[in-house]
Amino acid sequence: MDVEFKHIGKRFGAVQALKDINLRAISGSIHGLIGENGAGKSTLMKILTGYQSRSEGAIFIDGSRVELKSPEEAADLGIGMLYQEPMDFPSLTVLDNFSLGCPPQSESHLRRSLLELSTRFAFHLVPEQMVELLTVGERQQIELLRLIHCKTRILILDEPTTGISPAQKEALFPVLKQLTEEGMTILLVSHKLEEVAALCNEVTVLRHGRITHHTKAPFHFPELLHAMFGSIPEHDDKEAPRDTGDVVLSFHTVEAEGERLGLHGCTLNVRAGEIIGLAGLDGAGQSTLLRLAAGLTFPEQGDVTLFGSVLPRNSSASHIAQRQQTAFLPADRLEEALFHDISLSEHFSLKEHNPPFLQSGKKSCRQAEKDIATFSIKGKAEDMAKDLSGGNQQRLLLALLDPESRLVLLENPTRGLDIRSGQWVWQYLRNELPPDTAILFSSPELDEILHYSNRILVFHDGEIVLDSDVHNTNHDAVAAAMTGVQ
Repeated sequence: MDVEFKHIGKRFGAVQALKDINLRAISGSIHGLIGENGAGKSTLMKILTGYQSRSEGAIFIDGSRVELKSPEEAADLGIGMLYQEPMDFPSLTVLDNFSLGCPPQSESHLRRSLLELSTRFAFHLVPEQMVELLTVGERQQIELLRLIHCKTRILILDEPTTGISPAQKEALFPVLKQLTEEGMTILLVSHKLEEVAALCNEVTVLRHGRITHHTKAPFHFPELLHAMFGSIPEHDDKEAPRDTGDVVLSFHTVEAEGERLGLHGCTLNVRAGEIIGLAGLDGAGQSTLLRLAAGLTFPEQGDVTLFGSVLPRNSSASHIAQRQQTAFLPADRLEEALFHDISLSEHFSLKEHNPPFLQSGKKSCRQAEKDIATFSIKGKAEDMAKDLSGGNQQRLLLALLDPESRLVLLENPTRGLDIRSGQWVWQYLRNELPPDTAILFSSPELDEILHYSNRILVFHDGEIVLDSDVHNTNHDAVAAAMTGVQ
């Protein structure tokens, strides 16, 4: 199925989010849509899926004009989208979520289809498992399989490889190409130029809501970067190792449930000033460690000690961690960190008051506008958090972070961000927080871990299998340890 946008425009009040977009993706191809965060990529795709209305222009499917007034209408035409943020029901099982939006089928048929697709993509999904226990990457996997099962013919992928492992990418890419050989049209929204080059037949670049470039494979990276940003981003130099101080966080033979395998026999000391990267396949234990350190989950055995005090095994642990100036920024920004339907101004109001309460008025809006400018957030004080792009949601999270934090725990801090936004996040973390702040972060991108860490912990099947200074290891050694090869 061919899809064509003709003169598409979209306004949000006085803001022109999209202007005169003309784009055609043909059946049996992968069409890349790239641009910096906030360029309008997701807005254009939400118009195609019926989640947002267009202000101008028309959409044609196989030459026929369509209105797409709702997601149901789009789905009936075979249009499906895998969103950057999971669109699922955490309180239901994997199988329940897999069945959503499809015609009624027997449970045995659904189970068989789920397992067959999981095997095909090298995913490891258990039908009876509760989705709330899964990682963001695993939740994305369910949605992707559900869309394929529901006979989607125009598949939109919004940063599809953000939460999956390198091995899963190697399994996913050939399947996407196979789907196009079977006639599927794929629109790939991404900021990873290497993946665009590996997958796409052609690419369209958006900048400030306008098309600035269109080209067919093979692609010239400097040309694409210039079209995305107006210039080629400078290389972010590696920072010299920081001085370290006293132990601020320790794990002593910790056993805990979480993710797929939890955490086993974890013993660890973290010192003030360290920047520690947590590497591993999706669900190998990194997220469990971060949540234990934040007091959001508790060990079954062993102790977690924060600034000299053992965290209790109850709900007060997270309050104690916050009082000790420990901050946790999760990968799922909207579900766990921000409020969907309150404004940026109200978010900043909650930060400023203890106990937190919402405050409105000209004074709070003026302060919010200052914070928005300081953190270069593309949005206004009255905008809702859910309406920001992924990069601007991350900037909002950092704006809400206590600048005097002594321990910062980050779950995939550059998830879904373009090159320039990712560099900005790390410049803020390294330059604006106190130099003795300890930072622990997980990321599926080994290059990010090797570049920004002083020390690397590698997880495999719930255990730390490598603990090394960054200068004493390399990409190949870390990748091997992630798969259990010593």
